[in-house]
Amino acid sequence: MRKNMWEIKQAASENTLDLFIYGDVEGDSYDWWTDEVIRSETSANFFREELAKYPNVTEINIYINSYGGSVFEGTAIYNQLKRHPAHKTVYVDGFACSIASVIAMAGNTVIMPKNALMMIHNMWMGTVGNAAELRKAADDLDVINAAGRQAYLQKAAGNLSEETLIQMMDEETWLTAEQCIQYGLADQFAEQEADMSNAGQILQKANLNLEQRIGIQRSLAAQLRDLVQKLPENPKDNMKQSKEPGPGIMQMLAGIFNV
Repeated sequence: MRKNMWEIKQAASENTLDLFIYGDVEGDSYDWWTDEVIRSETSANFFREELAKYPNVTEINIYINSYGGSVFEGTAIYNQLKRHPAHKTVYVDGFACSIASVIAMAGNTVIMPKNALMMIHNMWMGTVGNAAELRKAADDLDVINAAGRQAYLQKAAGNLSEETLIQMMDEETWLTAEQCIQYGLADQFAEQEADMSNAGQILQKANLNLEQRIGIQRSLAAQLRDLVQKLPENPKDNMKQSKEPGPGIMQMLAGIFNV
């Protein structure tokens, strides 16, 4: 059954577009067995193509209830929205966590019910490699985090210092609507409170998502160590006849960023 986590549709007015982000922000993937690209309906590519179908809109309403996803996809979506000449109004319908909070910063006006929440934290990645490669990965994350902070700082417009923001992201901070308005990350309260009946499930899923990612990384690392120990001393003994070489193990494991 198809999950409608992402939807773009024409509003009642022909000049207004409604964008719903309800779920993970995920990029396109690749099936190594079938040599096919699997399109994600929450990817920046999909968003760009759908947005291009409505070139004359002057108002975009963005409804968010998401615990985050891919920093690459979310950052691209944020920049696409920032470039768009339409007036953007963001409605946080429950949660705007992680990269979903960055997308929310593209709004000219951000509206939050008093019981809605936003969560900000540092980006993280899973990688494998030698000591030099791991140190470089940490340095790369510092650069990526510094760039990512600019979306919050631009929206805050002086109401939030970078030093305070760094501390908040280091501590993985949950912010109420009142705090978001105080820091300039939101502009006004919604007239009605959000439906938080599924809040516990969303929080649990967000936590399980992180636990599952950590578990997967540990499992892959263990399998990689086991595979390396079993490799023959002569690399030629391990070669198989194939027209096209498959993806390297390191290439398949490294470079997956999320916030």
